Amino acid sequence: MTQAPTRRQWLSQASAAALALAGPSAFAQSASASAWPNKAVKLIVPFNAGGATDISARVIAEKLSTRLGQPVLVDNRGGAAGILGTDAVAKSAPDGYTFVLSLSTSLLINQFLYTKMPYNPQRDLALVSQIADAPTVLVVNANVPVSTGPELMAYISKNKGKLSYGSWGVGSQAHLVGAQISQTLDADMSHVAYKGEAPMLQDLIGGQIQIAIASALGAKPHIDSGKIKALGVTGEQRMTVLPQVPTLPEQGLKDEVFRTTGWVAIAAPAKTPVEVVQRMSAEVRAVCALPEVRERFAAMGFTTVGSTPEQFAAFYKREYPVWERLVKASGAQLD
Repeated sequence: MTQAPTRRQWLSQASAAALALAGPSAFAQSASASAWPNKAVKLIVPFNAGGATDISARVIAEKLSTRLGQPVLVDNRGGAAGILGTDAVAKSAPDGYTFVLSLSTSLLINQFLYTKMPYNPQRDLALVSQIADAPTVLVVNANVPVSTGPELMAYISKNKGKLSYGSWGVGSQAHLVGAQISQTLDADMSHVAYKGEAPMLQDLIGGQIQIAIASALGAKPHIDSGKIKALGVTGEQRMTVLPQVPTLPEQGLKDEVFRTTGWVAIAAPAKTPVEVVQRMSAEVRAVCALPEVRERFAAMGFTTVGSTPEQFAAFYKREYPVWERLVKASGAQLD
């Protein structure tokens, strides 16, 4: 007499049958996911080496290498406001060996800014984990006679058409914040776009521009030396690295442009096996929870997050209309 299969045997047989019905690709995907990773993993950063995004990637990559048992290699591919490197990931094989670590710029904002994009973030990328919030600092030249965000707004209103603000590129958070301030106050401020944050800050120190939005990493040495003044930070929480600088919302500036921050996150090519995306997300969350990683990020003015793909997707959905409105309000558009 043939013995009836146990429940475990039945489930195993049913799973095998389902894979067989799904075809060879399902077998391959399941096998690759269970064995992942069995070689080096590439983490593409779509910006040049040395900046906060690159530093974040190297901190994460070092810890991931230990946890995954395979090298995690950082590959800088700067250009076109993060588009070139992000597009390279979007067009990579969805095998779990290529990821992008980037900013909200290339993962979200650029789709509203550029009339032609080589990739669609929603269609071509799988969200893995939001790594950190990246608030920025509202700074002014040391000779501007203000000390707070509201004082700056009053000063701008009294000097319409006379002031300039800088950014590290058209469509950057710095540009969008400045444009929103200028539009709200009908201030007719001039926007000066630089190729990077360093030259922007040098011109702010020199007085060629009066106002800027900057990263804590770039601005803090000049704030500490008194060459520029920090008036407030974006977002809802003060920065650990600049604890004496209040947030702009706590100073009474309630516009959403002051409440919103940039962010750093990891994504994979669309159709990357779900098991791999979930595993990578879990490992990233574990890395983000490490005290030394949290301290390293805090020193750059970032706040670690570490989210699941589902949490990241929900966050992305909330952020989408905010940045869409800000870009349209700025009038910025690029080919």
